[in-house]
Amino acid sequence: MSASEEASGDDVEQSDGSGADYFVHRKVLDELRLQEVAEKRTWSTKPTLAEHVKQSLRCSAPRLRRWLLNWVPVLDWLPRYSLRENALGDLISGCSVGIMHLPQGMAYALLASLPPVFGLYTSLYPVLVYFIFGTSRHISVGTFAVVSIMIGGVTERLAPAVANATNATEGVDSADAAAARVKIACSLTLLTGIFQILLGVVKFGFVVTYLSEPLVRGYTTGSACHVCVSQLKYLFGVAPGRFSGPLSLIHTLVDLCSLLPGTRVPELLVSILALFVLILVKEVNGCYREKLPLPIPIELIVVVAATIITHFCGLPSKYDINVVGEIPSGLQAPLLPDATFFSSVIGDAFAIAIVGYAINISLGKTFALKHGYKVDSNQELLALGLSNTVGSFFQCYSVTSSLSRSLVQESTGGKTQVAGVISSVIVFITVFKLGPLFEDLPKAVLSTIVLVNLKGMFKQFLDVPALWRSNRPDLLVWLVTFLSTILLNLDLGLAVSVGFAMLTVIFRTQLPTYSILGHVSGTDLYLDTETYSQAKEIPGIKIFRSSTTIYYTNAEMYVEALQEKSGITVGKLLTEKKKLKRKQDKEKKKAIKEAEGQLKSLNTNSSPTMMEAVKVPAGTHQVNGGPGNGHVNWAFRHEAAAAAAASDTQPSHEGDVEQGRGCGPDTHSLILDVSTTSFVDTVAVKTLKNVFQDFGQIDVDVYLAGCQACVVEQLDRASFFSGSISKRRLFVSVHDAVSHIRHSADATCTTQM
Repeated sequence: MSASEEASGDDVEQSDGSGADYFVHRKVLDELRLQEVAEKRTWSTKPTLAEHVKQSLRCSAPRLRRWLLNWVPVLDWLPRYSLRENALGDLISGCSVGIMHLPQGMAYALLASLPPVFGLYTSLYPVLVYFIFGTSRHISVGTFAVVSIMIGGVTERLAPAVANATNATEGVDSADAAAARVKIACSLTLLTGIFQILLGVVKFGFVVTYLSEPLVRGYTTGSACHVCVSQLKYLFGVAPGRFSGPLSLIHTLVDLCSLLPGTRVPELLVSILALFVLILVKEVNGCYREKLPLPIPIELIVVVAATIITHFCGLPSKYDINVVGEIPSGLQAPLLPDATFFSSVIGDAFAIAIVGYAINISLGKTFALKHGYKVDSNQELLALGLSNTVGSFFQCYSVTSSLSRSLVQESTGGKTQVAGVISSVIVFITVFKLGPLFEDLPKAVLSTIVLVNLKGMFKQFLDVPALWRSNRPDLLVWLVTFLSTILLNLDLGLAVSVGFAMLTVIFRTQLPTYSILGHVSGTDLYLDTETYSQAKEIPGIKIFRSSTTIYYTNAEMYVEALQEKSGITVGKLLTEKKKLKRKQDKEKKKAIKEAEGQLKSLNTNSSPTMMEAVKVPAGTHQVNGGPGNGHVNWAFRHEAAAAAAASDTQPSHEGDVEQGRGCGPDTHSLILDVSTTSFVDTVAVKTLKNVFQDFGQIDVDVYLAGCQACVVEQLDRASFFSGSISKRRLFVSVHDAVSHIRHSADATCTTQM
């Protein structure tokens, strides 16, 4: 479509049908004409900082009400709670999840190296806080394996030092060590909650976007390996040494293997039997999920059965089976966590805050998308932070949502967080009255519950072949995250993983796809000539595109790729141009000297006619006839010879330097398609200026196409459009730029003819 075909108006005609054709008739639009046609605003619609502060400090009753409903969501949805629609589903779901809380709470407390009763506390208080401040209707907040193992790593690292400091003469007493670990866990949880609250207040919920899905899945898979190894000691009844820092998992596994000859057979048999029953019934639950009204609560059944058998058969005394031990009945009075541990756990607290929030928001958004409601990421961060902060005063440790419990809560008919309140009631009854009944529960049974619930995380190993087929950079992120989590432990592994994931983003922007675009005949499409066979280059015009934003990390490579793809090496052509000029100057000087020598030789024996021939100025096109009377003008002859020699070696577009631009197929225009550029920094601005300047020196006109409005504003502020670069060189689309160039070339050729 030529410029004349486009310039017939602004009408749009469109035919009906799935394969509809459309015809657009409009003028070619550069940036200045676009501002006139589209009436670009010259004022900012954003409020100033003073106006924003003034608006935020303004108080009114409706504003206060909106503020309360945003920060305390329960005030919004609870008054509208429908008993007829939601009560039965929430009751059944709450009972099912509450039954799961009991064994999982005690089992995951062992992961945190805490007495089992503190896992029950953690399944009680934070759930009630989340009921008030949370926005997800289906997730089940409480203990979780990954967070528990992260807590356990900190308590195992710090508790022995604390116990030795208080019991230097008596050694490390188990009760004192357990109390010290509880203090450390509560302090760590309080600091984690503070981090999450601060991030939520400053609207920093987007921080989770830096944790990509492959990173989170690789991290949780690596954490599952840590969890699995930590529970093997209970299954085999051995006591490996404590290791911390990088390679601690490897050291623990090696030490565990060395202790296998000392395996306690009774505990191993209990573990195998519990594993068999749990796996079998969970598979039945999975196969008959749609037919069963409720999943079989096999975890609770195994816990109750194992406790009864162990108690009445006297297994602890006969076979020395390790059991849970004393579980105090009733609730603990709130205590202020010890702030002296903050300096020792600040890094771990931040890591747990981010990981816990990432797991929570990913589950919350999954269920919200499925059921058609919205989850506020910043409010979720605040709700989780308050759950941890309040829970730390009641001797709870850090919480997040659990995939297994959340799936049960959703699949059994749960509609709101009232189900969480009902599950908390069940946990409260257990803690208040039934806790001592579980004192003879074997720890090996709790370990099997933990291991069986890791099935979903271990299934994430299937991501490896799937990512190999679909996205290998994401596979690399998954593998690096998994290996760093295994080898460097959970805290360092997370830091390395995030750093590597961000490096992959940088590398992708540094190594984009560069392409020369060609025109698809009969359309306004310009596509990669290497990808589409019908995309043909336009004679005399090079169209160059990068697949990513131009900024300081890839600006130099952008210029290199531009010259390589277009076949125009600016530096080489400028050097040849300078050489040609020097050669021409040299030939001119030589011709002048020869002319002067001839003049001297003719002063004595030359006729006036010959003198006049020599006096003809160099460079005149006079060889025969005229004042020279058939004598050759030597100065002109040498210059003509130099020009002829240069025309044989000079690149095609250099021939226009002295003769003016021709109408042939030589490259005379370059269009940079910057539609993929979302911002420009100072390096990008300088790079584009240099491109305009360098290509201009070899008589190639440069144009920009597809520039977004925000990028135009940034270029304007950077004084890009000044001097030889005007907004007339900036076009709405590649097709507009091509039409302008063709129209200008046609006009030039017509004038020359």
